[in-house]
Amino acid sequence: MENISKVLESGNSQEKIKILETLDKTDNPTILEKIISKLDDEDIQVRGEAFGSLVLNKNKISNFLIKSLNSTSKNIRGFALLVLANRNEIEAIPEIVKRVKDESSMVRSCAIGALRHLKAKEDKEIFLQSLLDSNLEVRKSALQAIIDLKISIPEDKRNEINKLKDLEMEKLISKLK
Repeated sequence: MENISKVLESGNSQEKIKILETLDKTDNPTILEKIISKLDDEDIQVRGEAFGSLVLNKNKISNFLIKSLNSTSKNIRGFALLVLANRNEIEAIPEIVKRVKDESSMVRSCAIGALRHLKAKEDKEIFLQSLLDSNLEVRKSALQAIIDLKISIPEDKRNEINKLKDLEMEKLISKLK
């Protein structure tokens, strides 16, 4: 275990990936926190392997993932949201909802995507409000959720969206008609 921590902290990318490939069954809190920290690794392949390891883990680890939603790293917050969604952790929906107002647009977009994946239709107001987010990617995520979950957009919201003059958004909205 000492060796695993050392490699995850200071090993090269290949060493980290090799270790992460073996950790999808761990329920050791220290190791789980190290894996979650690798969601912010500088190497995208290491981040991907950490993501996969967490998604495939059959143990009850949602409390570790939920705790990581308060990380100072936007990557950890965003990817933890997606891990929770991919694990179908429906009980995490209230915590995911809190991230819809995150200061990072990437995290907001991931939160909307996670709610969409978990089919959180009862949170339709969140999707409708997110259509007017300051960030285009967040608006697109919200619109995609609305389309997938078959939520109707009130006429006044459609008009506000059309004022934004974004061709991609307009194309998506036309799918609703």
